[in-house]
Amino acid sequence: SLKMASDSPESLMTLCTDYCLRNLEGTLCYLLDNETLRLHPDIFLPSEICDKLVNEYVELVKTDSIFEPHESFFTLFSDPRSTRLARIHLREQIVQDQDLEAIRKQDLVELYLTNCEKLTAKSLQTLVSFSHTLISLSLFGCCNIFYEEENPGGCEDDCLVNPTRQVLVKDFTFEGFSRLRFLNLGRLIEGVNVETLLRPLASLAALDLSGIQLNDVGFLTQWKDSLVSLVLYNMDLSEEHIQVIAQLHKLRHLDISRDHLSSYYKFKLTRRVLNLFVENLVNLTSLDVSGHTMLENCTIPSMEEKMGQTSIEPAKSSIAPFRGLKRPLQFLGLFETSLCRLTHIPAYKVSGDKNEEQVLNAIEAYTEHRPEITSRAINLLFDIARIERCSQLLRALQLVITALKCHKDDKNIQVTGSAALFYLTNSEYRMEQSVKLRRQVIQVVLNGMESYQEVTVQRNCCLTLCNFSIPEELEFQYRRVNELLLNILNQSRQDESIQRIAVHLCNALVCQVDNDHKEAVGKMGFVMTMLKLIQKKGSGGTCDQVMEFSWSALWNITDETPDNCEMFLNYSGMKLFLECLKEFPEKQELHRNMLGLLGNVAEVKELRPQLMTSQFISVFSNLLESKADGIEVSYNACGVLSHIMFDGPEAWGICEPHREEVVKRMWAAIQSWDINSRRNINYRSFEPILRLLPQGISPVSQHWATWALYNLVSVYPDKYCPLLIKEGGIPLLKDMIKMASARQETKEMARKVIEHCSNFKEENMDTSR
Repeated sequence: SLKMASDSPESLMTLCTDYCLRNLEGTLCYLLDNETLRLHPDIFLPSEICDKLVNEYVELVKTDSIFEPHESFFTLFSDPRSTRLARIHLREQIVQDQDLEAIRKQDLVELYLTNCEKLTAKSLQTLVSFSHTLISLSLFGCCNIFYEEENPGGCEDDCLVNPTRQVLVKDFTFEGFSRLRFLNLGRLIEGVNVETLLRPLASLAALDLSGIQLNDVGFLTQWKDSLVSLVLYNMDLSEEHIQVIAQLHKLRHLDISRDHLSSYYKFKLTRRVLNLFVENLVNLTSLDVSGHTMLENCTIPSMEEKMGQTSIEPAKSSIAPFRGLKRPLQFLGLFETSLCRLTHIPAYKVSGDKNEEQVLNAIEAYTEHRPEITSRAINLLFDIARIERCSQLLRALQLVITALKCHKDDKNIQVTGSAALFYLTNSEYRMEQSVKLRRQVIQVVLNGMESYQEVTVQRNCCLTLCNFSIPEELEFQYRRVNELLLNILNQSRQDESIQRIAVHLCNALVCQVDNDHKEAVGKMGFVMTMLKLIQKKGSGGTCDQVMEFSWSALWNITDETPDNCEMFLNYSGMKLFLECLKEFPEKQELHRNMLGLLGNVAEVKELRPQLMTSQFISVFSNLLESKADGIEVSYNACGVLSHIMFDGPEAWGICEPHREEVVKRMWAAIQSWDINSRRNINYRSFEPILRLLPQGISPVSQHWATWALYNLVSVYPDKYCPLLIKEGGIPLLKDMIKMASARQETKEMARKVIEHCSNFKEENMDTSR
């Protein structure tokens, strides 16, 4: 009943269901007294739609952290005259006694309750209201459903200390469930008498007693003419059990598998037992004996076993007892047994650990109810993906996504699953993956990060995100992913490797995105978080990747975003800048990132007065001579000063250094740069540069701007010629050439920029008819 991760486009039905559930108030419902959801009176929905609404609701609550559950959701389905339910699958803490009670008038045909630990014996009574229609029922893992609360008698003080006591209900049976054919009681608590419970059922077709210990299963023979499926996973078997099973001659599916790590089992599987099954259960199409130890050799001699091409024909079977089968089995469970490594296995599908196909079959078969087995199977898949190449990539990804969604709170599955995802999404597999599937990966990775502060899960999830194109592929979850990463970086105790990856991701996320994204992330505390990291590293005297990435992230997030620039100044960013410059005088990459950021701050007119101190201006002037990272540090220092000069002599509120002296140093710096320098910078817009052209107050600023344009259109014409033309740079340059205040060499350079762009335009003109 598990919903598999899918790679095909969503149906219109699914899209509408999802939309309605996310907007109940605006679609199917209205709010009564501002709190209770009520269905609009003119709505009638058939079971095909209602089932989907309930099942999708459960899925959303479980896997989408943004989705808000509604307390009164199940009451929408209380009246069968307006809403019909037939087949519903409810899971875990999402469902409580009052939710089942709300839908008790519905004629349910199929009710799956999986690990619903909040349900108590009150819900047993509610089940009775479905007894006349119910065909399939699962109570798997509903460990409290046979408990009711009993108020102890005696003094009041005792009642206050222990107001309720859990008492086992002994008198409930399936009396009156006349149509019930399929029943799953997996992981039923001890103390319930299974035989008494089931005796009233006339003709059971499928029964699952996983994890229940019964010494006597003789009562099963009452259904020997109807039982087609029997699951006794992790039941400690004996000779008596085997004799009873052999009498259930209608069985098509038999599962006596076990988790070989869970406890000591006396029972060993022998050739005789397998022979008994093959001879007596002639309709068998599916058998699971995973986890069993073989007491004696069930295999044919090794020489014969290796001969000929691999075959699934029973006559050639490497497992001797299976030579008696009439036809190959549809499924044979051999996970964690020695038999799965044999050559000739008479089954179309085998679960085991021999190869990728067997491992994927195991994950598929055991995910829903056996996470303890699934996590070990995913671990094997992780090794296959890491060491070899996955040949069934799509299936592998879908299975791992499904397991991670289904077992959000299972640490082992989250650790192994997130590790497997890292290898299954890396670049060599990329071409085989659709946008939809990659989005599903991102969703489960973020779920994992949200649910687990555990180092391994966090690291695996962060590493997996690095396999995506950032920011493009993460934009649909932009806010959430930033919040999670900042949360990791704000933790007091941090793992170095996670810190490094998280800062790298934060940097990539704010690079090349719209300003409103950057503003939103700024408001989440991004600037403060980066500055804290820088301070921590600086005080420890280390300049590592985290330090460099943090400055780079600040450079990106302040690009054309004045609010974030202001935050940088308000949180003592300039103090940290000076400290880092002094502490790490040789770190070129660091200097480039810091100066790039200050270039962004200097572009904001209202903030420039805060840069106008003798100390800062001296530092910027001295950096004009820097040869760090080619011309980048010198270029950025000159850019900062160009914006400051643009405010005119009256804004120069300091005595030292003199404005003219700084201007002279700026001219010298610009003239020393190679016009063909390849650049470590990325402009999304020329607007901050272009605003320095139409002015006569600072010719050196005009010259710096023209040099910047000339360099970029010469070295990267394909990217920057169209940008300059689009943003109206050519008329501005032409006007500047006419200005008396502009220097001759600036005008010469401007002519070359115009020439470059017109040549580019001619070469790229579309001449096709």
